[in-house]
Amino acid sequence: MTQQVSTPIPPVAPLPTKSQELQQFLRVLLRSPGAKIGALILVVLILVALFAPAIAPYGPSEMGVGGNLQSPSAEHWFGTDEFGRDLFSRIVHGSRLTLMIGFIAVGISMTAGTLIGLVAGYAGGWLETILMRAIDVLFSFTEILIALATVAVLGPSLTNAMIAVGISSIPFYARVTYGAVLVEKNKEYFKAAQAVGARHHRLLFRHILPNILSPIIVVATVGVSIAILSASALSFLGLGPQPPSPEWGAILAAGRDFFRRAPWITTFPGVAIALAVLGFNLLGDGLREALDPQQRS
Repeated sequence: MTQQVSTPIPPVAPLPTKSQELQQFLRVLLRSPGAKIGALILVVLILVALFAPAIAPYGPSEMGVGGNLQSPSAEHWFGTDEFGRDLFSRIVHGSRLTLMIGFIAVGISMTAGTLIGLVAGYAGGWLETILMRAIDVLFSFTEILIALATVAVLGPSLTNAMIAVGISSIPFYARVTYGAVLVEKNKEYFKAAQAVGARHHRLLFRHILPNILSPIIVVATVGVSIAILSASALSFLGLGPQPPSPEWGAILAAGRDFFRRAPWITTFPGVAIALAVLGFNLLGDGLREALDPQQRS
């Protein structure tokens, strides 16, 4: 009679705790030089926006504080515009508008796009077909064209510019969410939750949504930079915030008539826009790496 030898079962590694996952996330994020540079740029930008009245020596629309089209000097670091307004003060105060436009526009597009992608991917059938074909129609147009059409209907203003930029980015979030939902629906944990009779709202917001947040966060971070560029383009065309608003795109548009005589009016807001976009893009790349499970293993 042969004796059976049992094979020992290898121990199962314990799942990482929330604090361990956070430590791994921060470790990977801080390992990226680009993410650190992007975070530094954004921290400076946020601090400037928060303390704009204390940083700016003059009001954003205060005229006659210096000579018209005065070049940069110790008194006016960025020079003055055609109305004698201090350009440094206008750009500092404009950082508030830039961040507000970026965050609110992304909030609109991320909320609407995520809901559309969730419903379409989860429900399937005719509802999926209608929603995703509508997204395909929006995808056939460029973002700036959708934003221009929206502003043409609503009228040029700061609020309408944020709405227009938000609507133009909805297809990206819908597509990302839709694809992620289809992947999650085929996983064992979701099928097990269905088998025990979990309700629809629990399946959507307790099981699917928390597991697809990583790509949405990355897209949203980069989306802020796209929203800033789109809003600046609308302002440059005269369809965004109206004068005397210190929005960076509006300042840039006003300075094009004086580019030969006063190039600093277009140079400094252009550099501010470029730095803000660079900061969000670098941070978005770092978040993409940090949220990748393979990078944290």
